[in-house]
Amino acid sequence: MDVKEAKKQLKELRKQIEYHNKKYYTEDAPEIDDYEYDMMYRRLQQLEEQYPELVTPDSPTQKVGAEVLNKFQPVVHTVPMESLHDSFSEQELIDFDRRVRSAVENPIYIVEPKFDGLSVSLEYRDGLFVRGSTRGDGTVGEDVTDNLRTIRTVPKQLTRALPFLEVRGEVYMSHESFFRLSERQELNDEKPFKNPRNAAAGSLRQKDSKVTASRTLDIFVFNVQQVTGKELHNHDDALNFLKELGFAVPPFFTACSTVDEVVAEVNRIGELRGSLDYSIDGAVIKVNSFAQREVLGSTSKFPKWAEAFKYPPEEKETRLLSIEINVGRTGVLTPTGVFEPITLAGTTVSRATLHNEDFIREKDIRIGDTVILRKAGEIIPEVVSVVSHMQDSVPYEMPEVCPSCGVKVAREEGEAATRCTNPECPAQLLRHMIHFSSRDAMDIDGLGPAVIEQLIKQGLLTSPADLYTLRFDQIASLERKGEKSSQNLIDAIQKTKDNDLYRLVYAFGIPHIGLKAAKLLSSYFQNMDAIFHASAEEIAAIDGFGQIMADSVVQFFTLDNTAHLIGRLRDAGVNMLCKTVVDDNRFYGKTFVLTGTLPTMTRTQAGAIIEKMGGKVSGSVSKKTDYVLAGEDAGSKLTKAQQLGVTVISEEEFNNMIQD
Repeated sequence: MDVKEAKKQLKELRKQIEYHNKKYYTEDAPEIDDYEYDMMYRRLQQLEEQYPELVTPDSPTQKVGAEVLNKFQPVVHTVPMESLHDSFSEQELIDFDRRVRSAVENPIYIVEPKFDGLSVSLEYRDGLFVRGSTRGDGTVGEDVTDNLRTIRTVPKQLTRALPFLEVRGEVYMSHESFFRLSERQELNDEKPFKNPRNAAAGSLRQKDSKVTASRTLDIFVFNVQQVTGKELHNHDDALNFLKELGFAVPPFFTACSTVDEVVAEVNRIGELRGSLDYSIDGAVIKVNSFAQREVLGSTSKFPKWAEAFKYPPEEKETRLLSIEINVGRTGVLTPTGVFEPITLAGTTVSRATLHNEDFIREKDIRIGDTVILRKAGEIIPEVVSVVSHMQDSVPYEMPEVCPSCGVKVAREEGEAATRCTNPECPAQLLRHMIHFSSRDAMDIDGLGPAVIEQLIKQGLLTSPADLYTLRFDQIASLERKGEKSSQNLIDAIQKTKDNDLYRLVYAFGIPHIGLKAAKLLSSYFQNMDAIFHASAEEIAAIDGFGQIMADSVVQFFTLDNTAHLIGRLRDAGVNMLCKTVVDDNRFYGKTFVLTGTLPTMTRTQAGAIIEKMGGKVSGSVSKKTDYVLAGEDAGSKLTKAQQLGVTVISEEEFNNMIQD
């Protein structure tokens, strides 16, 4: 390869790696697996070693992590939070040992698991936790102190009041917590995180610490960055001292005096992966002596006294025996492959998701195929490729009707998912009921997910309409339901009969129809019968509606199950008329965008006032926007408004506008 071609390849590799760095570190939404990224990064390193004159200061090999988001205060790391050099073979570990021994004598290595989470710094003064930050780019991180305080394994006060201590650790999410979170996200029709690492990173970097607290994060602390009031000479002593102070340290670590012992321990940790309730993507080998670390020093990016061994994804062949269709709580039909059992990453695997129809067609997966399976992030089995088709096999076709209720399924344009459209489908009942009773929908106080699950299990709830036939004694028979709370729930359900029409429309959970669209639909047609008989053309004519939204509404209201549900709700006395009357048109034809935290009212309250006065609330700023109502911490919407010259108002100015 000549220099010209090398330069071309380097440019393309850097571009791809920077893109995937942003997806992984900044957005917590990776598009490729770790091994694919590692091999791409390794190729970049090899080319730069071969052509050192082409190395640039902004190359990914010269930087750590990724950019810091502006939604958090920046924290400058006094001690840089360095990355680690990666090895992928036994020979590379031998090379590391040779480099170390060329500089220091008789090194002792500590081998510990490499946790797959988000690296953070914790700072303590006089034994009290005062600040926590992410690694960021290694030099500047993000202040996430409030979020770190919600993690139970982050000590708020140490057992010993050292003048100052800074430690480094890894925030992670256990597999159990990850699966619980995925279930909740599915119920809320949210896109689930791809793996526990991204779930941990995304949860820690929330603006609202209450969200972080709900995600059940944990931490392992494995390094002392700075300390005053205590002398430490070796890494294993530091780990034991950290444990005495109240930190959760790596649950196992081993001292090794030879590279053969290091390799054996790395292999042992690799075999343990399948039995752990947290994700590890490798092992870390560190020189134990701090004095020897000083001698070895660091490169511009890596410490020379440590090495990370990354486990390659284990892949094995097996045969696809059948494909089962599972109907999720959001109505999505997910094909699951059933395979001849194999052992991957220490666990027996016989099932793996096949995602959707596009995934099956792209890989041409057929029943009877010999396929290659692997575990993504050492937790979720996936099909990598098809090795061969069985003789006389045929392409797989998704079912045309829902296996749970028998209603015809649909796949909307631009979506990969095939969905059941039945509002009373048993497989979707829990999710439907949670949405139906939620605050923006029918707003049934006291009807949380736990109560709904009990009602469903006892056969008391098979449709939203069943809520209005529930008796006091049925609710009182539920676990943890006393007489007062049972009567309160009955009263809350009865109260919703008088709700405005838009709440009921939104409660149906029609695809593509959010709260704002439900309000527009109700206000335009004024009653349920008019909406029920409206054509797609009529609905699409509403300002704020598009053809996809209109088609979705018509498709929903043409289902026999929808007519049945509306009939039962009507018989129960649920209101079917629009109550919202615009008696003040001062904002007619005006579009508002709300952003940031307002001093005395919520954005929902402000939006309701705007709509009651004939105005429209939009979620995005454009040239057609008339006003941007901005509060504290207003972000990109405020910036865009200023760029476009849109009028920006405060809550005080807004209050002046709505005064009589």
